[in-house]
Amino acid sequence: MSAYSLGLLLSIIVYLLVGSYAGRKVKHLEDYFVAGRNAPTLLIVGTLVASLMSTNAFMGETGVGYSGFPSVVIILTAVNCVGYVLGGLYFGRFLRRSRALTLAEYFGQRFSSRRVQAVAGITVVLGCTGYLVVVTQGVATIIHEVTGLSFHLTLLVAWLGYTLFTLYSGSRGVVLTDTIMFLLFSAVALLGLAFIVEDAGGWFTAIRNLAGFEAKPEIISWHGAIGPDAIWKAPAESLIYGIILGVGWGIVVAVSPWQASRFLMARNEHTVIRSAVITAGVIMALYLVLMFSGAAINLINPQIDPAQENMIWAAMNIMPLLVGVLLMSGIMAAGLSSASTFLSLVAFSASNDIMPPRHLDDGARLKLSRQAMLVLSLAALAIAFLLPEGQLFWITYFAGTLFASSWGPVAFMSVWSNRITEAGAFWGIIAGLLGNVVTNIIALLRIVDLPVILDPILVGVFLSYLTIEIVSFRGKVSDREHAWRKRLHETPPEEIDFARTRRTLVWSGAMITFGIALSILMILFYWIPYRQVAADSALGELVLSLGVGFAVALTGVLAWRGTLRSYTVNK
Repeated sequence: MSAYSLGLLLSIIVYLLVGSYAGRKVKHLEDYFVAGRNAPTLLIVGTLVASLMSTNAFMGETGVGYSGFPSVVIILTAVNCVGYVLGGLYFGRFLRRSRALTLAEYFGQRFSSRRVQAVAGITVVLGCTGYLVVVTQGVATIIHEVTGLSFHLTLLVAWLGYTLFTLYSGSRGVVLTDTIMFLLFSAVALLGLAFIVEDAGGWFTAIRNLAGFEAKPEIISWHGAIGPDAIWKAPAESLIYGIILGVGWGIVVAVSPWQASRFLMARNEHTVIRSAVITAGVIMALYLVLMFSGAAINLINPQIDPAQENMIWAAMNIMPLLVGVLLMSGIMAAGLSSASTFLSLVAFSASNDIMPPRHLDDGARLKLSRQAMLVLSLAALAIAFLLPEGQLFWITYFAGTLFASSWGPVAFMSVWSNRITEAGAFWGIIAGLLGNVVTNIIALLRIVDLPVILDPILVGVFLSYLTIEIVSFRGKVSDREHAWRKRLHETPPEEIDFARTRRTLVWSGAMITFGIALSILMILFYWIPYRQVAADSALGELVLSLGVGFAVALTGVLAWRGTLRSYTVNK
């Protein structure tokens, strides 16, 4: 057995041991579904980051960076990281107040409607099962590359690893292992970048060489490697795509079940806000590390195929043995943590939202959730066997953005609109879902060449909002819905606490400072060496450097302002 295989095996064993420990602490339904609603800031940050940073980030998106478009992903990330704070302030903390077990249950309570809860639950099962399939394939690819076992056999190994763990421990185990995995893959991502850059000749040499890289011209320019044979033909196209996907994924991280549901586990509302702002900064930093790593690997080997395996190649060919083993374990950890999150979500929705058990005690409902989890995990495994490899990036973006289209308008309007009706919410979810799916099918089959502005995310969000307004205009909000929404806006007295508020403001201020520092570092370590080689003034690269830091600082400003407005008390 090679050192890499041993490292992966030990990672899975540790993963299962932690799950066993956490599973023994599951005493009732809230433990299993929402980790007892007592998770501190570190655990919420850990599970938010780990749920997002799956194999798609370390393989699919890093493959996009390797292929010539790291700046597009950076633009996308800078825009979507603002969604964390907007989601925490304007949806997440109100979601926590509802005391729901799942997001779909929240929608059912808010609109006093079983059908709204059910259609939201169906959306969770569809979207998260797609995401689960992709993550399963990603973990299997890692094991396959390291061990040489057949891909189908490694699919079974990957499935067995996360299914056994999640069946027993539920959310209590997921949030704990997510945090461990987050600390591991964040550390090894930074360490991996150091060795990649060293092998490429040092940081400044690598940036200058990439700026003049003939095999993939303009690979680290602000718009990426555009051209007639590229995905995007002109700078404006790549910019619009990055912004649109950034807005779409900003909505995803604000309201999607695998992100917003983490706030149901938070110890208090201040934990929600602190976790959101810290996560935004961590995500931005990690994606900068991954995108520069993916681009720099080209200087060592520009012929890796498929591109999504560039980090695996780097771990096994560039880095010292121990670092390579840790990086491979970290990538697999990211995949396993995400898989456990998605599996738990689809099982919770199937057992609690689509077919809610009636007249069952907590023990019986717990058993039903585990049974649903096993059946759905087997379905995901079967789909993973049938789908072709190598599509991590695109399948993930399709599955993930379903929630932006179907849930985005309904989620925010459920808190802030007194006009949205039960029928408006129900048909709005369906219209957004169908708008996204149909537009994706049209684009996939090339029935019509759609412009970038008609991205499926925007089409779905627009149709969802339009449907909500039209249907709600023809209906009436019930007194019960009005009363429920009014209670939602009543801040619990225990949340108005000076010590808690001060700590939240400290973290908000720290993120403003980090954003400013990030722009300075980007100018010193990216723009200046790039400009030394670029034929033009590199104005776009300067704007990109400033924009990345601005986005992070903006999250701090929003968190600061929202905290003061909501939780300040008069002495």
